[in-house]
Amino acid sequence: MSLSLRNNLSSQYLEAASKLSPKQKRRRIVAYVESYDDIYFWRSILSEFENETRYFRVMLPSNSSLSKGKKMVLTSCLRSTQLGKNLIACVDSDYDYLLQDSTDVSREMNTNPYIFQTYTYAIENYQCYAENLHDICVESTLNDHQIFNFPAYMREYSEIVWPLFVWNILLYRQHMNNSFPMNVFCNVTIPPTIDIRKPKFSLDALRLQVERKMDELAKRLPQFVDKLEGMDEELQRLGVTPQYTYLFMKGHHIKENVVMKLVNPVCVQLRREREDQIRRLAQHRKQYENELSGYNNSASPVEVIMRKNDNYKDLFLYEWIREDISQFLMESEKK
Repeated sequence: MSLSLRNNLSSQYLEAASKLSPKQKRRRIVAYVESYDDIYFWRSILSEFENETRYFRVMLPSNSSLSKGKKMVLTSCLRSTQLGKNLIACVDSDYDYLLQDSTDVSREMNTNPYIFQTYTYAIENYQCYAENLHDICVESTLNDHQIFNFPAYMREYSEIVWPLFVWNILLYRQHMNNSFPMNVFCNVTIPPTIDIRKPKFSLDALRLQVERKMDELAKRLPQFVDKLEGMDEELQRLGVTPQYTYLFMKGHHIKENVVMKLVNPVCVQLRREREDQIRRLAQHRKQYENELSGYNNSASPVEVIMRKNDNYKDLFLYEWIREDISQFLMESEKK
């Protein structure tokens, strides 16, 4: 080995070793999250900000119990003397982003620079981002035939339920949750029937449901009717628009009662198309069985794909989270 090569290798070794020395030890920032599913979501965001000086450890709030949830995360973090330096909370917004200062929890959520929130109601809303639902169907079925317009449906769905959503937020801000509770709001905003061949039919039926509930609320709570316009305007100033209402509604409700009722039948039809193609093109039974077996082994359950989907990074709400994390890191590294 030449002297120059030996010297070069030696300098590279010393450089690598110096990075591993205690002086160069990376700062660990623990991020408490609500549940197992949240770990993947927040890891995908926080990993973007890791470098040679810092890294994140995403974990549940307790090593001594199986307790989970938003309350557990916030309680654990707010008790910690290290909050803000090496410990942060990453939680679902629920309605707290929209409630602003009307409750103690929402006030803490929206003012504490060491608590990070989804802005959407929950991580399920990101998974249901309409612009990416076709891609999820393609990955599940390996068939890129676009047979349903998910963004158009979810946009119209959102515009229909928007006035009722405004009612719901207004009453929650007035601490009158029992006058129009979450479960009632969710039930009213489920389309009575969903047929991907006749999407307008389900939306028209939903519109009638919403209008009936709007009339009932106006008659029962007339003192709040004049406040609706102001609430509408304030929500839009917060970035909540009628076209994206579904992102701020209860995530599990939207996923199970709206989105999956669209995605599942679309996937069934796309799989059937692919299976019919295999049947038609196979020259004999053995070839058909082998090809079908290969197809089934390559396709994946849509629920698994949806839970691991992270193709929502162009959504403006995701960028809000990134801006919050950037601000936190910039401020914390000044200290």
